[in-house]
Amino acid sequence: MIDLSKIWPLGLGTRRWPLFCVGVLIGLLALSQIDVWASRGAIGWPEAWRAPFFWITDYGLSDWVLIPSLVLTIAFLVALLALRGRGKLVAYEATLEAALLSAFFFLGVGAPGLLSNLLKRLIGRGRPVEFDTNGAFSFHSVLNDWTYQSFPSGHTTTAIALAFVIGFLWPRLFGLFLLIGVVVGISRVPVGMHYPTDVFGGFFVGMVGAYLVRYLFASRGWLFEKRDGRIIRRGFPAIKRAFQRARV
Repeated sequence: MIDLSKIWPLGLGTRRWPLFCVGVLIGLLALSQIDVWASRGAIGWPEAWRAPFFWITDYGLSDWVLIPSLVLTIAFLVALLALRGRGKLVAYEATLEAALLSAFFFLGVGAPGLLSNLLKRLIGRGRPVEFDTNGAFSFHSVLNDWTYQSFPSGHTTTAIALAFVIGFLWPRLFGLFLLIGVVVGISRVPVGMHYPTDVFGGFFVGMVGAYLVRYLFASRGWLFEKRDGRIIRRGFPAIKRAFQRARV
């Protein structure tokens, strides 16, 4: 199992990032050799084989995570303003923790998603629907529409970022959500929206983006703290105390 307490994924440190980037590029080049074969083959599967992938692929849409988490963040911030200076210490601290928690979900998923969308537009790779006309490696950078926003896969980015966000908070759930994220990424090929290289790119954007957001939170002591070269979750003591008082 991946040690999620490490500051960066895959044992990366300051000196290893260049090698990591080279490794990702090599991986992309290797996968590009099977892009056409995998994409055309999966799209040609019988409808009964493809149907489950159409069902699960929408898990990778970000709205169902971003909209509730943003609404909750705003609501908790408004509540903090109302509680400030009224002497309700436990209620204030619990609301602050809840605001940080919802903000972490919003930024942990939203920031990688934003980066993915920017890369899509900058790179402008044609989706599989453009294959018959322009092949698998056609590019219309910057000025493009959805048909030329294939790399990286946004659904994969969202699903993988969410897996790491949940894993940082509740490590025991990480394996399950990582598996779901991988399946969602794979689903983008048979539904005809992406090539394997797009999914591969989305995986790394989602993972690195989630780690970066956690690093920024830990740097400010929000939800996490840096300790002995690791990042440790601080827990939610005020929320627990608030629930305990509510039960009394």
